[in-house]
Amino acid sequence: MKPSVFPEVHHWYEAILGSLVEDSNNNNINNNPSNSKSKTYYSSKLIHVYSTVFHGFSARLTPWEAQQLEEQPGVVAVFPDVFSNTKYTVPNRLLTDSDFGSSVTIGFLDNGIQSTHRSFNDSGLKPLPAGSWKGACTAKGVECNNKVIGAWSINNANVTDGGHGTHTASTAAGSAVENVLYGNNTSATAVGVAPKARIASYKVCDGDKCVESDVVAGLEKAVEDGVDIISMSLGPTLHGPSPYENDPLAVAAFGAMARGISVIASAGDGWYAGNGITNVAPWMTTVTAGTIDRSFPADLVFVKGELAPLHGASLYGGAPLDPNPCKITYAGLCNNMTKANFTGMIVMCDSEFDDIGNGRLSSNATSIEEFVKRSGGVGVVVAKYYPLGRSLMTVNFTMPGLVISELDREKLFPYLQKNNFPLATMIFRDVEFWNDSLAPEVADLSSRGPNSVSSYVVKPDVMAPGVDIIAAWPEDEVEFKMLSGTSMACAHVSGVAALLKGAHPEWSPAMIRSAMMTTAYTQANDGKAIVNPMRDASIFDMGAGHIDPEKAHDPGLVYDIAADDYVDFLCASNYTNDDILLITNRQYETDDCSEIKPWDLNYPAISIDSPSFEAMNRNITVERTVTNVGEVNTSYSVTVSNPQGVTLTVNPMTMNFSSMPYGNQSNYRVTITATESLPDSAEGKIVWSDGKRQVASPVVIIYKRNVK
Repeated sequence: MKPSVFPEVHHWYEAILGSLVEDSNNNNINNNPSNSKSKTYYSSKLIHVYSTVFHGFSARLTPWEAQQLEEQPGVVAVFPDVFSNTKYTVPNRLLTDSDFGSSVTIGFLDNGIQSTHRSFNDSGLKPLPAGSWKGACTAKGVECNNKVIGAWSINNANVTDGGHGTHTASTAAGSAVENVLYGNNTSATAVGVAPKARIASYKVCDGDKCVESDVVAGLEKAVEDGVDIISMSLGPTLHGPSPYENDPLAVAAFGAMARGISVIASAGDGWYAGNGITNVAPWMTTVTAGTIDRSFPADLVFVKGELAPLHGASLYGGAPLDPNPCKITYAGLCNNMTKANFTGMIVMCDSEFDDIGNGRLSSNATSIEEFVKRSGGVGVVVAKYYPLGRSLMTVNFTMPGLVISELDREKLFPYLQKNNFPLATMIFRDVEFWNDSLAPEVADLSSRGPNSVSSYVVKPDVMAPGVDIIAAWPEDEVEFKMLSGTSMACAHVSGVAALLKGAHPEWSPAMIRSAMMTTAYTQANDGKAIVNPMRDASIFDMGAGHIDPEKAHDPGLVYDIAADDYVDFLCASNYTNDDILLITNRQYETDDCSEIKPWDLNYPAISIDSPSFEAMNRNITVERTVTNVGEVNTSYSVTVSNPQGVTLTVNPMTMNFSSMPYGNQSNYRVTITATESLPDSAEGKIVWSDGKRQVASPVVIIYKRNVK
């Protein structure tokens, strides 16, 4: 509690900071609010004061000062600040039942927004009812309307960038913009998932760099303003996920969830670099990225049929390549090409991870295309040089160019090696829809699970479109731009969450997530399992599966979780009372959680790790509670797909809701028993059905923690 001698809490915090250098004089900060040093030097070191999602502050401190602060009475924890990075078709009934999300506000924690973009026009939108929105338009450079209803910036900084934030906001909630030209003269209507949802922009990032304390400040402001959904397309870059008591974003997200606000977060774009999934707290909805079945095809065609045409992707829309075939030559790594004479040639180079991204090419800040042009080249072929499958990210080429997969590279490279003068040309075709039988596929870039903080919480939760997503971009560069990443997937799920909240305002964040998870699909267009990217995708790749918004609108049963349930989960997971107080701002009353099991958190998926399984003699019983949000006179029966080497026994096998009103609950138990020697991990599924709806929950047993 703040000592009464301090007028405001920030005066107390300044005095605490001042005491770090005054302790040698035995200064008592609780009785000396007039400490002159704290008012001058240390007031400038105080950055943010937090009072909504948790109580505390951020400050600029030396390591010695941070250590001294941690030893102060009443200080629960001190976190070092870290940097984060920004991470890169909805059914009619859900749209109409939610009025396109018109009553819902999404708060975007990002790098700002260009509010004057056509995607943020407020045509047909009335103001929100008085009192429902407490925010304001205070960010410099942002003009608000009935669409963009709030804008805030760290330190009141001018919003001059906002590319990534503009893209994610328009993906989730952009107004319809007709006749958008893209690629090879393709024209279409660009519209967000929840086109009438309101947007509140919180600039917490500078470009793609986000300081954690700023993100927490933006999240707190969003909660104070009254947003319904928080969209957080960012995550830590200097470290993987931390225990929840050491993760300020997880702590702040708990405060938002406890107030009924869904926090949607990206899983991260770091699989190729060996980085695990981020944003893994169970009260967040964590989203990974998948491909879509729209393509901008381009073919590399060879003379005399010596090699079959290679089918790549390109957004080049300029003058066609000379119809006369050109020599094609290999130039090594795209980011390490040396001076050469490529006059009249098509140049092939191998792309490493940082060469293709966000719909553009780069090589040490110099465009690969510019290098080829200066060397006399007339075209460029970028080959993916890492074995991550056949999926491609389409590039906005400024000269004739295309991207080919690793699989096609394995055909092209030896062909070039054995031919002295290979000739080829490029053909750029119109956009194609519904032509990819393997879509959706888990994106190459997406970070994978399992959850390294808690084995009992499946992460990611769901997969959503995140590759080659066209959305708004600041108009001084290009009006619409194609980007790829889990940021784009996070934006899609944020939009779906807004529609679900609009259609079901009584649903909690856990119910919204449950509806998306239990109705997600796990089969691609060809009816076979979704792949990652060359094998069947696991729960660690795609969570419960790819979102299906229409089915999520009518899930039948949902798994609800209250804030107190998460508190019990933390206790059962051996978090101390002090840890629980720090994370939840709630005092836990007992030191004995032996009767509570962490696997009984009412999550829509079941995950058990090997130590727990072995400790229970390979026989564990898991409890779940479902809430009926469908018809009142119905019965659900269960079917089970057993994991390898495991038997799942469900009791009861039928749940009747014939006499239960909407919102009533029923419990069931799953006994998990090992029957034979076991692999690294084993997956199964429990599906409840009333003949109309399928309510699916994945089950995974983890035997080795380094599962990929």
